[in-house]
Amino acid sequence: MSASRTIVLFGILSLSLFCYASMKSSNMGVKGALLLAGRGLFLLGLSSWLVSVLYPWIRSSSPTPRTYPEVPEEEVKRKQELARKAQQEKHSEKASSYQESVLKPRQEFRLRKREEHFYRMTGEAWKLTQGQPLGEGESSERHSEEEEEEEEEEEGDNETPNQKAVRRRKLPESATRRAPPPPDPPQPKRVVVLPDEPPEDAEGVVRVALRCPSGRTVRRRFLKSHNSLVLVDWLLKTGYHPAIYTICTSYPRRPLQLGKDLTLEDAGIGMDTVFNVEEKDPSMT
Repeated sequence: MSASRTIVLFGILSLSLFCYASMKSSNMGVKGALLLAGRGLFLLGLSSWLVSVLYPWIRSSSPTPRTYPEVPEEEVKRKQELARKAQQEKHSEKASSYQESVLKPRQEFRLRKREEHFYRMTGEAWKLTQGQPLGEGESSERHSEEEEEEEEEEEGDNETPNQKAVRRRKLPESATRRAPPPPDPPQPKRVVVLPDEPPEDAEGVVRVALRCPSGRTVRRRFLKSHNSLVLVDWLLKTGYHPAIYTICTSYPRRPLQLGKDLTLEDAGIGMDTVFNVEEKDPSMT
């Protein structure tokens, strides 16, 4: 209703302005102005009637927007929670499959390599072999000896007396087999003894600290004149075998150069220093 009223007011205002402009610009009289106003009112009424007839038809023929049923908020939250759980399960399955197929074999390979390297360095490479049950080799040897005796008996039936005598004069392999060399005597185990800590106010005293992989830091005092290998003994006493771990400088990160002919001062330890204990790279050894 308000829309039709607005159209009528707008039409009357436009018609008034049009009539006023026409009368001012031309010399038509009152009769012509009334005739023009009547025509304008007729056109305005016709256009209003057309709008009132066509507008409902156009509105009814236009597609109506879809109306979706309202879903409760609790149902929406429940569906979102289910979708979130399903997505989380998919991610968990992918992570577990990646760990089983990639990470776990890689960790087992690295652990096996380190174990092999450790056993080779400690002289216990026999632990890497498969081995065999006790008595398995003896039973196979006895079985082979029995088979050989049976074959010799079968062949002896077709031999001449001279051939039998020659075969009997042959010594068995066990008599001609050389005895294995005696095992090497076990080497005496070296006892690690660290020098006593010098007093703090002694001349040439340096303080050395080791940052261990476990997170703890151990400290000790040495003299600059001490042999540099005393750090290796200290590392072993701390609980880190030198075959697996090494002492590295903080910056630049590299292994510390140690040797029998080098003192701590020759190795570059002229003041209080902090070193890092790191695991050796098997590919670098």
